[in-house]
Amino acid sequence: MTKNMMIKAISEFFEKEGVMDLAEYKSRGSDVPVKDYLLRRAFGSWNRVLSVVNKRYPVSVAPVEVEAPKKAPKVKAEKEDVE
Repeated sequence: MTKNMMIKAISEFFEKEGVMDLAEYKSRGSDVPVKDYLLRRAFGSWNRVLSVVNKRYPVSVAPVEVEAPKKAPKVKAEKEDVE
């Protein structure tokens, strides 16, 4: 498998599953198209693998929408009449 074939396969995988870091990629086990140690051997590091993917076959992943945390309603302290 050539470097270009590896990058194309991993790019297609990232389009389906989303870009991930090395630990998450390793946790997928045999569900990945190319083993992580082969990629790191061919390219030197995981960061270089990701940069080559972005340069040759950019992955267009839809941005994840994150809801803003709701603010808790303010509770007014009631004044007690002290006589």
